Amino acid sequence: MNNNSAACPFRCQVIDIIEVAAGVSYLTFERPFDFEAGQVISLTLTDNIAPRLYSIASGVNEPHLGILFDVKPQGILTNLLVKLRKGDYVQVSKPYGSFLGGSEPAVWIATGTGVAPFISMSKSGFAKGKTLIQGARSLDGFYFSNLFEQEDGLSYTRCCSQAAAAGIYAGRLTAYLRETPSLPLKEKYYLCGNPLMVNEVRDLLIERGVPYENILSEIFF
Repeated sequence: MNNNSAACPFRCQVIDIIEVAAGVSYLTFERPFDFEAGQVISLTLTDNIAPRLYSIASGVNEPHLGILFDVKPQGILTNLLVKLRKGDYVQVSKPYGSFLGGSEPAVWIATGTGVAPFISMSKSGFAKGKTLIQGARSLDGFYFSNLFEQEDGLSYTRCCSQAAAAGIYAGRLTAYLRETPSLPLKEKYYLCGNPLMVNEVRDLLIERGVPYENILSEIFF
């Protein structure tokens, strides 16, 4: 067994793949283990391709595993993932990670496919009492917005930096946070997205008085 097989010992059959926006797809496959909302898995297709980390984007009570991914122009793995069809196979690791959802009030902040762990948390019943701030460049970048709009008890704000629409904040989510008069200081903040956004939001929250220990982050490259 080579290193990839050891790292990703579960061979799972693909159930479906759906394009949710241009260049972004939701892949579902067989579920060989239990997991906690917010955990990640390593995934590859063959022993010759280095695994990549993906947040699980399915609920803990769903019969399958799901991931949300965007196709990287220079990426080997994502250009193969998008070509998968029902009946093909992926290789995955055990779930792990400490970016875990819970029932206590919290603020979720995401850009791009960084919304994946919050999809899992919502589908797992943790949306009530949460605030989700989702940022995107274009209006089709609010992945799974239909899910979040239907969640009872979830305060949902969308921020779009390059387009305008009714009910959507026109600007980056960092600008929205700066303009928000007061931020809850005792709640946990979960940040997930690209490194630039995560670092900028973390610094902004600390400037606004949020304790460092109340900020959890997961970075997507």
